[in-house]
Amino acid sequence: MQIEVRLFSGLESCVPGAKFGQPIKVEVTENFNGRMLLEKLNIPEKMAYSLFVNGINKSFETVFSEGDRVSIFPPVGGVD
Repeated sequence: MQIEVRLFSGLESCVPGAKFGQPIKVEVTENFNGRMLLEKLNIPEKMAYSLFVNGINKSFETVFSEGDRVSIFPPVGGVD
């Protein structure tokens, strides 16, 4: 099964050939979730904060379906 993944704000540096915000096709198996995707892409869990599936914020326990569009973002800091 194939999903489309977009990586942002430095996470793309973990995946050879990935570019900021550009979709990459990733082959996954049934019952494949966000944590498994991080491992497959060699993204340390502490670097990933938000997972969006088809534009909706989801947990990293979310299981993907064929054709899902997945975006992963790191934690974002701000000024107090």
